[in-house]
Amino acid sequence: MLSIISLEGYTISASDSANSFDFDPAAFVEEKVAEIRSVVRRDRVAIATSGGVDSTACAALAHRALGKGLVCFFMDTGFMREGEVEEVRDLLSSLGLPLKILPAKDRFMKALEGRTDAESKRLVFRETFYTVLGEAARKEGCDVLLQGTIAPDWIESSGGIKTQHNVLEQLGVDTVERFGFRLLEPLLDLYKDQVRALARYLGARVDASERQPFPGPGLLVRCIGPVSEEKVEVLRKATKAVEKHLGALRPAPKQYLAAVIEDERSPSRGGVEVAASRMLLGARVEYLRWLATGVKGDNRAYGKIAIVTGRETEPVDLFGLPERVVHQDGEVVRVVYRISGGNGSKKGKYIVIVRAVETRDFMTAKPSAIPLRVLKRMADRVMEDDRVSVVCYDLTSKPPATVEFE
Repeated sequence: MLSIISLEGYTISASDSANSFDFDPAAFVEEKVAEIRSVVRRDRVAIATSGGVDSTACAALAHRALGKGLVCFFMDTGFMREGEVEEVRDLLSSLGLPLKILPAKDRFMKALEGRTDAESKRLVFRETFYTVLGEAARKEGCDVLLQGTIAPDWIESSGGIKTQHNVLEQLGVDTVERFGFRLLEPLLDLYKDQVRALARYLGARVDASERQPFPGPGLLVRCIGPVSEEKVEVLRKATKAVEKHLGALRPAPKQYLAAVIEDERSPSRGGVEVAASRMLLGARVEYLRWLATGVKGDNRAYGKIAIVTGRETEPVDLFGLPERVVHQDGEVVRVVYRISGGNGSKKGKYIVIVRAVETRDFMTAKPSAIPLRVLKRMADRVMEDDRVSVVCYDLTSKPPATVEFE
């Protein structure tokens, strides 16, 4: 059924995603097309598409079920990567899906004024997103919304790790009362590798089915702390450089991204530098001002970001460093290693943090072993922006850090 599954008493284990090896996309499509048609009947249906594999697969599935009864929206929130709108329009056109662009940058920036807390920003984004989408859907005569929520989204939200912007009914949000539409989520039980198989079966191009995961709130969850147009612009430029350099690796990391935070530091707690020095000669550890989202046990934990400076060392040789730092200071959820800058010769106001991970299902993840020479070459490109003072590489696994920063 397309109705939301109950979370009460529902337990997810690592073996659940192993069922992807037995996933039959043809049988899945046949089942879900029939269900969508039986639930929707003659209603017009809206879907918000980001160009990511989840929403693209969901849109292609819905189009097969509904044809012209489906209206596809792409919301330009102001947190898109460079060229994203044009790329998504081209991608969805290749699947025969007409696209309506919703410009909403000003509404999002106004709603986020003064917000610095990660969860608060996610909730504001979600409220604004669905308010704008509900208004557009009603103008098109749609009272049903389809979206590509998948298993890791609602698992993380229901477990209290972070509020995914596309998780609503599982958290008790009445979408009819709040936003004016009924909600259908046909991919709710799938994991990322299953969704990729589904996208390929439905005819998506390789650049769609294998596209790097990109969060619904876009660059917002990589803009740590307060949000400004300048800060997002710095992040957009850094993201382009990171995706170009790390995307050229063979094999490329499972996911790679950039984040931005103000270069405002404070001394680390006693004992942390001593512990770090056992792995990194001349280690100096400082804390950044704003907090990042992490995982402790099965729960969300906002914690400090520790920036470590020391002798040039291959990052792979420092993958044990976060454990040492966290052991000394349990308030730390993320440890990053300075790759470039920070020697006082550059007065930029932002630090760019590069994150690259290896993972199968995004429930756990390990940092990618990117060679230092590659990172330094990439950092040189990022540092061409005079507003950037330091470039770091994230050494932290999930847990204790989430893949995204907020």
